[in-house]
Amino acid sequence: MLAILANMKTGDVGTFEVPTPELRAGGVLVRTAFSAISAGTEINTIETGKKSLLGKAHARPDLVKQVVDFAKTNGIRAAYQKVRTQLDTASSLGYSCSGVVLAVGEGVTEFQPGDRVACAGVGYASHSEINFVPRNLAAKIPESVSLEAASLTTIGAIAMQGLRQANVSLGENVVVIGAGLVGVLTILLARAAGCRVIAIDANPSRAKQAVDFGATLGLSASEASLSSKIIEFTKYGADAAIVTASSSSTEPVELSAQLLRDRGRIVVLGAVPLGVSRELMYRKELSLTLSRSYGPGRYDSNYEESGNDYPVGYVRWTEQRNMEAFLGFLATEGGRVDPLLRLQCRIEDGARAYSEILKSGTYTAILKYDSDRSVDHGERDRIAAVREKTEVLRVGCIGAGSFARSIIFPQLRALKNVQLEVVGTASGASAFSAQKSFAFRRAQSPGEILADANVDAVLVLSHHDSHAAHVLSALSHRKAVFVEKPLAINPEQLESIRTAYQVELDHGRPPFVMVGFNRRFAPPALEIARFFSGRLEPMVIHIRVNAGYLPREHWTQNSSNGGRIIGEACHFLDWMRYIVGKNIVSVYAKAIPDGAVYNRDNVAMVVSFADGSVGNILYLANGDKSLPKEYYEVFCESAVARLDDYRSLELFRGGKRLHIKCDRDKGHKREIELTVNAMREGQPAPIAFEELAEVTAASFAVVQSLSVGMPVSLPRRPTLAKKDDVKDDETEESTTSREQ
Repeated sequence: MLAILANMKTGDVGTFEVPTPELRAGGVLVRTAFSAISAGTEINTIETGKKSLLGKAHARPDLVKQVVDFAKTNGIRAAYQKVRTQLDTASSLGYSCSGVVLAVGEGVTEFQPGDRVACAGVGYASHSEINFVPRNLAAKIPESVSLEAASLTTIGAIAMQGLRQANVSLGENVVVIGAGLVGVLTILLARAAGCRVIAIDANPSRAKQAVDFGATLGLSASEASLSSKIIEFTKYGADAAIVTASSSSTEPVELSAQLLRDRGRIVVLGAVPLGVSRELMYRKELSLTLSRSYGPGRYDSNYEESGNDYPVGYVRWTEQRNMEAFLGFLATEGGRVDPLLRLQCRIEDGARAYSEILKSGTYTAILKYDSDRSVDHGERDRIAAVREKTEVLRVGCIGAGSFARSIIFPQLRALKNVQLEVVGTASGASAFSAQKSFAFRRAQSPGEILADANVDAVLVLSHHDSHAAHVLSALSHRKAVFVEKPLAINPEQLESIRTAYQVELDHGRPPFVMVGFNRRFAPPALEIARFFSGRLEPMVIHIRVNAGYLPREHWTQNSSNGGRIIGEACHFLDWMRYIVGKNIVSVYAKAIPDGAVYNRDNVAMVVSFADGSVGNILYLANGDKSLPKEYYEVFCESAVARLDDYRSLELFRGGKRLHIKCDRDKGHKREIELTVNAMREGQPAPIAFEELAEVTAASFAVVQSLSVGMPVSLPRRPTLAKKDDVKDDETEESTTSREQ
């Protein structure tokens, strides 16, 4: 399919052929008819991309701070690689479109194929021929509203939310500062609400044009008699001021305060500093309110991604309900937006559309799509058995997020006898970006990769909730599979994988399944394992993880992705399992009470092993980020090993101390090397499947223990083996080499 992408390093824009997105549960697949360019937001993004690295840093100081914080925890080299990876990305543009539903995902009943819908959301309602859109970010279009007009719906919902925040009523005087696209839509809506509107813009021609959209007055921001004209028109001063302008200056907010009556209201939609004279605000007793995009639900993953709506009795106007209201407005006589639809360009000419906006200063450009153009969905039914041994391993990667791009892809590209065959993501645009950045031969959808006969092995690097399904599909297509942790996010998924694994064994096809438990492959971990080799006594292990605070709305906190214990703490369960070398038999976990800030991510875990060894894991979100993240101590037979955040390792024995300086290598490189070599040679995975399943089950047991307040024992499972190889029902020791 065709999509418009921007190069974040250069700011260049172009139309490219990218893979189609996959249909997922909780959403719809939409064939786009029209999409609207948001001149302010998108042009700013492109202009930022054109800046030098220093210019980018000046434009986004918030991101600079994130990089600095990341460097403190992970090192300057890792931070540099992360920044370089992010800049070397082709990013999708757009967030407001209209089209026709092609297919509906599991759980969606309010839409059906053939419905005309307006769509919203960055990364969802993109300038692409086909988009996957979550259910709460789509709204049906009334029959009397054209698809062209409906493409403005998201931008209109932004204007509508701003007007709601202003709490205007019939007959009030409203100043709209900034007469761009959002500004003129705000003017149309305010007039429809019975308000008298004064439009103010730094560009005199824009201010004059605003009168054509319903403003009673259109004034230049530089007019010397501006305040007196407002008093003359309103008698008391404006009742409300809505700032839709974008500026690095505080002038729009300052001007709002000057033009308002006593106890007037300022609402900020645009990206402007909030600095304003306290004296002026105080003397008039003004209120200042921000409007958050297109309504309640914005930035809430439970609403936008998981589809959990707010009860209408408690939240009348959500994102989706604002979209529906704007579509209803378009169906009225006052909702004529024809002047905004005049500049139209084909999707193939997307770059020209942005140039026209910059050259002509028009409000927007409407991109139109050829509904008759065929879109290749690829072949999805090819199945190939994994070859026992191959000279060149053809790899397919599912997922191209920050971790994949900064860690996994560079490691794969550096290996000999590995061919980066294909990459796929849920959206398609990010797959195309990764293909170009890392020289994959092709970009496809995840489903196509799993069924592709030209792919020998699959690496699953996508969101946690997709892992189990991709592993099961890889097993059914008889492909070697590496999956980033976790293997599964609930016991039912794990049991399904165990069953599928056993089916392959029964057919004489030993599967290859590997999970990204990289820390056991780190040089310090290997050194500690050697240091305690041949031990005869149980061990005591302590691990402290200063994991750091993540807000509840972060995707890893969402229960649909397993949460932080299953998603990350599994790393430390595996590290213990490797060092001890014996089965985990039980876990007991306690957490500080849930509150407004933390979400069961301050946890103490006690892990018991079959030989009597005991481990203690403190996984913490309430620490200070200046403290290094990970700290390990191992005690056994009058000897101690102490590892400080993979920076230094100390070994104590016989009154002597050996200090080893480390380079923060957490084992990713060796993990990928061993995995790829084993795949290519037709050898077993570096970690035995039983051990992978055991660690995964232990993470589930931690979550269960937190719920029941008691220790939870892991069930004793029969060893997975071909039917004629099963000897008893005891779980065997790990077959993983201690020397790796």
